[in-house]
Amino acid sequence: MKKVVIAYSGGLDTSYCAKYLSKEEGFEVHAVSVNTGGFSDQEIEKIGSNAKKIGAESYVNIDAVSSFYQKVVKYLIFGNVLKNNSYPLSVSAERIIQAIEIVNYAKKIGAKYIAHGSTGAGNDQVRFDMIFQIIAPEVKIITPIRDKELSRQEEIDYLKSNGVDMNWEKAKYSVNKGLWGTSVGGAETLTSHEALPEEAYPSQLIEKDPKKISLNFKKGELVGINGEMDSSEKVIEKLENIASKFAIGRDIHVGDTIIGIKGRVGFEAAAAIIIIKAHHLLEKHTLSKWQLQHKDYIANWYGTHLHEGQYLDPVMRDFEAFLQQSQDKVNGEVYVSLHAYRFTLDGIKSNSDLMNSSFGNYGEENKAWTAEDAKGFIKILSNSGKIYNHVNKEQ
Repeated sequence: MKKVVIAYSGGLDTSYCAKYLSKEEGFEVHAVSVNTGGFSDQEIEKIGSNAKKIGAESYVNIDAVSSFYQKVVKYLIFGNVLKNNSYPLSVSAERIIQAIEIVNYAKKIGAKYIAHGSTGAGNDQVRFDMIFQIIAPEVKIITPIRDKELSRQEEIDYLKSNGVDMNWEKAKYSVNKGLWGTSVGGAETLTSHEALPEEAYPSQLIEKDPKKISLNFKKGELVGINGEMDSSEKVIEKLENIASKFAIGRDIHVGDTIIGIKGRVGFEAAAAIIIIKAHHLLEKHTLSKWQLQHKDYIANWYGTHLHEGQYLDPVMRDFEAFLQQSQDKVNGEVYVSLHAYRFTLDGIKSNSDLMNSSFGNYGEENKAWTAEDAKGFIKILSNSGKIYNHVNKEQ
C-alpha cells in the first residue's frame, strides 16, 4: 500500500484526513504528532489510541519541546517578538519545527506522501508545504481539506457518518496548544466584531487574589522562578501553569496572512506575554541605547520571516547570531505581580543595571558633569538646528 505520513494533532481536521485517506483513497496511514509543548502523557496516549481507531496503521509522538525552545523560542524572547504588538507567534513558530520533524520521519520510514489538515485560506499550508518542498522535494503533499474546500461542519458530518466519535461541541473550535501559547479559532474569529466566549479558552480564571513572583534571567534566557532554577523550557511550562490560572495573556490577533488576506485568531499565552514583557524591561536596564535601537528592527524582521515560513533562509541564522550576542549582559531578576486577567512589572535587580546612581539620578542630580558641561553640550547639540533655521529663516 502507499504510505502516507499525516501531521496528526487529533483534532477535527487531521482526524478527517486520517479517515478519508485510509477509507476512500486506500493509503496506509502513519499518524505523527510532534509535541512542541502543552501535551501530557495521557493526552498523547489518547491521541494515539484515537488515530488507530480512525484507521491509522501506526502512531508516533515525537518529543520536540527542547528542540522547539532551542531553535526558535529563545530567539523570540531575545527579540521580544510580538506580531502587530500583540501576538507572540505561538502557532506559526511551532509549525516550522513540526514540519521539519514530520518530513524527517517520512524519510525514515520511506513514505512518498505527506498529508496535513490545512485549509486553502490560512498560513499553515504555506509553512508546511515550504518546509516539505525545500527538504524533500520528491515527497508528494496531500491536503484533502484544502483540495475539497471543506467546511468544519462538512468534516463533522463525514466523521459522524463513518462512526467516528469525538467531542463535537469542542470540535467547533480549532485549538492548537504548545509551549509558546494556545491559539483558538472558531466562527467568531471569522467575523470582525464577535468575541470568543469564555468557554472557548482552554484556561479559566481560578486565582483571583494577587500573587508576586520573580523571574530569573541569565544571558537573556528565563532560567528560574523565585530563585528555583531549571531548564528554560521547564520554567516556561511552570510559569504557564501559575499564570494561566489568572486567565492572563488572552487576546485576539488581527494581521495580514501570507496569502494576502486579513486573518483573525484568538489566543492565550500567559507565560509568553509575561516573559517577553519582563525580558524587555530587563533589556531596557542592561543594554545600550544603540543595542536597543538596532535590536528592534532586526527582531521585527526575524519574527516576520518566521511568520511567513522563511525559517530555512540563511538570513535567519544571521539574525539569530546578532540576537544571541546581544544577550550577554541581560542578567538579573524581574519582579512581577499577577492579577486576574492582567499583570504588572514592578521592577528589576541586576548587576548590569545601567541605571547606576553613581553617575546621577534622572531629573534630580548629576555626579559626573558640571552645570557648565551641560550647557556646553546642549549648545553644541543645537548647532544643526541653528544652522538650518538660519539658512531657511525666510521660508
